[in-house]
Amino acid sequence: MNAASNPPGALASAIAKSRLRLLPFLILMYVLAFIDRANVGYARSFLQADTGLGDAAFAFGASIFFIGYAFFEVPSNLMLHRLGARVWLCRIMVTWGLVSAAMMFADSAMTFYVLRFLLGVAEAGFFPGIILYLTYWFPAQSRGQALGLFYFGLPLALVLGGPLSGWLLEFHGVLGLTNWQWLFVVEGLMASVVGVAAYFYLVDRPRDARWLGEQEKAALEGRLAEEDAAKREHSPHGFLSALRSRQVLKFCVVYFTVQMSVYGVVFYLPTRIAGFLDGQVGLNVGLLTAIPWACALVATRLVTRHADRTGQHRPLAAAMLAMAAAGIAASALSPNLTFAVIAFCFAAAGFVSVQPLFWTLPTGYLSGVAAASGIALINSLGNLGGFVAPNLKTLMETLIGDPRAGMFALAVVAVVGALLILGLETRKTANEQPLKPARAN
Repeated sequence: MNAASNPPGALASAIAKSRLRLLPFLILMYVLAFIDRANVGYARSFLQADTGLGDAAFAFGASIFFIGYAFFEVPSNLMLHRLGARVWLCRIMVTWGLVSAAMMFADSAMTFYVLRFLLGVAEAGFFPGIILYLTYWFPAQSRGQALGLFYFGLPLALVLGGPLSGWLLEFHGVLGLTNWQWLFVVEGLMASVVGVAAYFYLVDRPRDARWLGEQEKAALEGRLAEEDAAKREHSPHGFLSALRSRQVLKFCVVYFTVQMSVYGVVFYLPTRIAGFLDGQVGLNVGLLTAIPWACALVATRLVTRHADRTGQHRPLAAAMLAMAAAGIAASALSPNLTFAVIAFCFAAAGFVSVQPLFWTLPTGYLSGVAAASGIALINSLGNLGGFVAPNLKTLMETLIGDPRAGMFALAVVAVVGALLILGLETRKTANEQPLKPARAN
C-alpha cells in the first residue's frame, strides 16, 4: 500500500506512537552506555592514587576505549542489520556491562588498558546501531526530533551519572571494596540488566509492532520505502560503495571534530569543577557538573524541533558547534566556579545539540546496507576523536607549559568542525514535508 493512500493522520499517529513507545527505553540504554564510558573521569583521582597511574597513562587508558570501538563498529552494525536490533542490542549491552563491571580489577596500568580496550570492543555498534534503528521507524521530516530525544541520553547520563557516581564514591571500604570498584561494579551490572530487558521490549520493524494499527503500519512503512527509493537514486547502494564514498568520508571528518569537543570536556569537567572546591570528586562535584547537562537537555529539544520545522539542520548544526567552541575556550579562562559552570553550560548545550542535527545529514543520504556500513564507519572514525582529544590536550599543555592550552586547542578543532559542516553538500527529498496531524480519537 502506498503511503498516500492511507487515511490522513495515519502517518503522524504511527510516528507519535513509535516515539512514545521506543524512545524512552532507547534513552535509558544510552544513559547507561554513556555512564559506563565516562565514569572513568569520576574514578580518576582515586584510581590513580591506588594504582599509581600517571596523567599520561590515564589519558592513554581512557582513550584506548575508542580504538577497540573503531575496529568493530562496521561489522557490528552489519550484524544488527542482519539479525535485528532486538537480538544484537541485547548482546552489546550485556557484554559491555560485564566488562565495565570487571574494571574493578584494574589494579595496574596494563589491566586498565586491556579492560578499556575490551569495553570499546563490547560496546562497538551500539550507537550506530541505534541511529540505524531509528531510520527504520522515523521518516526524514520527524527524524531530527527523534534523534534529539534520543540524545537526551547524553546529558541525562551526566545529570544522573554525576550524582550517582559521586554517591558511589562515598562507599569506600564497604564489603572490602574501594570506592572506584563500587562505581564500576554497580554501573556496569545496571547495563547488563537493561540489556536483557531490551530483548523482550524492542521491536525490529513497524510491521512487527502490535501497538500500531494496520493503517498506521502501512502509512509508516510506505513513507519509509518511498524515502529509501529516493535516496538510492543519488547515494551508495552497497557495503563497499558506502565505505568508498567521498561524501561519507566528509561526514567522518566532521564527526571527528564533534567528538573531540565532546570528550575533551567530558573526561575533564569533574576535575575542573573539583579544582574550585576541595580538589576531590564527590557528590558535591557530581551535582554541580549536572547543571551544564540540564542546560543541554533544554537546548537540544528546542533546536531539533526548530530544525525539523524549518529544514535548517546544517546551518543550525554549525552554529551549535561554534557555540561549543566558545564555551570550551571560556572554561579555560574561568576565574571562579560560577564562570566555569556558565562556560560549560554553553559548551554542553552546543556539542550535545549539534549531534542529532548532524545525524540527519548522513541518514538522509544513505539507505539499506549502505546505511548500516556508512553510519558505522562515520561513528567509528569520528569516535577516534575521543582517543585524540585527551592526548592532544595533555600534549599541548606539556609543549606550551600552560594548563589552558589543551582546552584552547579543542576549541579550535570545534571551530574547524563548524566550518566543515557549512561546506557539506546536502539534498532534500520530496518526502521532507510537514506531517498532517493525527485525528483525535
